[in-house]
Amino acid sequence: MKGVRVARRRDQVLDAGIQVLGSEGARRLTYQAVDAAAGVPSGTTSNYFRNRAALIDGIVDHLQVLERRDWEDFAAAARPADAGELADTVTRFLQYATGPERARTAARFALYLEATARPELRPALTRGRETVIGWGAEWLQHFGSPDPHRHCEILFDYMDGAAFHQLAFPAEDFDPGPGIRELLRGLLD
Repeated sequence: MKGVRVARRRDQVLDAGIQVLGSEGARRLTYQAVDAAAGVPSGTTSNYFRNRAALIDGIVDHLQVLERRDWEDFAAAARPADAGELADTVTRFLQYATGPERARTAARFALYLEATARPELRPALTRGRETVIGWGAEWLQHFGSPDPHRHCEILFDYMDGAAFHQLAFPAEDFDPGPGIRELLRGLLD
């Protein structure tokens, strides 16, 4: 039972780390900020992660697990019958990623920037993206894409750009749907 509590507490710290990173930025990612955000006693984060680099490594791994779970749930619930429904589904996911999961999405972008200084983060970040691109490519192949993997990369690059723009310059009426529909028409025609 103690092992379960330790794992839950570690996840609680990592969830808080993602929130701090995504809402306050990389410069505010400190043990103290994470402890406060997690509502745990001072020193808890440092008990799990010996230094900031270890904390960031833990956040990368935890973020991959969370995003993979979200994508699996999203993919299982979505059964688009055509490219238009696929565009609607992708739009909903993007609105979710920049709405309720705004901090998580911002944390992912912060980790991308961290990877410019710490290239050892790239494999884990790349694995997560490649897994999702594999699933998306299956949909694009189903809808007639002659190069589904490449076209899914293009779609995800567009989604990342739209998400980044929404995070940096929030619009209350954010609707990436028209751009996604236009992009999918171009890729699938």
